[in-house]
Amino acid sequence: MADETPIDKAHAVMMAAPEDEGARWHFYEVLAASELCLLLAREADGDRIDPAIFEPEGAPCVLAFDSEARLAAFAEGVAPYAVVSGRALAGMLTGRGVGLGLNLGIAPSAILLPAEAVDWLAEMLPEMPEEVAARPVEFRVPKGLPEALLRALDARLASMAGLAEGAWLVAARYDGGAQGHLLGFVGAIPGSEGALARAVSEVLAFSGLEAAALDVGFFGADDPVVARMAGCGLRFDLPNATAAAAPVAPGSDPKRPPRLR
Repeated sequence: MADETPIDKAHAVMMAAPEDEGARWHFYEVLAASELCLLLAREADGDRIDPAIFEPEGAPCVLAFDSEARLAAFAEGVAPYAVVSGRALAGMLTGRGVGLGLNLGIAPSAILLPAEAVDWLAEMLPEMPEEVAARPVEFRVPKGLPEALLRALDARLASMAGLAEGAWLVAARYDGGAQGHLLGFVGAIPGSEGALARAVSEVLAFSGLEAAALDVGFFGADDPVVARMAGCGLRFDLPNATAAAAPVAPGSDPKRPPRLR
């Protein structure tokens, strides 16, 4: 299907294998990472928004869609909306007893998440990763990481176009003697480090693996360390950025996320 979205794909896999816990984890990870168009009751007042509330099954929920076209199709025309990530929306709704209707009545991925599921999603989302200083002194071929985790990491990084030239996954030993796996981003644009580190943390959080850990580092394209990682590591590519349109809806600017009234 030409207009199939990442949420459509993850939802289809989850529904086709209802006993597959990994598929459910992956659906929520994709939902958290996706930009959603949240239907509003009225136009936003600056950065304050008032979501439209519906009760399709007797419990309050907000409605969100993973494209402007889908929201317009549901509303049968122009409607006020805010652009928010699934991550931000879960954080805004948690504890309010409000569920999330996703793509309802308009796409194969239509699903109604009760308030308990929204609260669970918000609780699962990791805090900003802790920043530590450690110097890697040895790199080796990465081993032992599940194939499902590598696929999820590849898919997540493929959605972060233009934030870095690429990344190398290696096994690393640090100057203090600690060892682990390191994902080294190469040529990250200034200011993108937080978003990239959080993305990796979310992939790990929704991997379903106990005590999953992966260090993240940032290196310039001309850093000699990059050649060493390339000699034994697994490469992940980030697509080139395409020209982005100017924000047209509240929430489009990630530096000014909307707030509920």
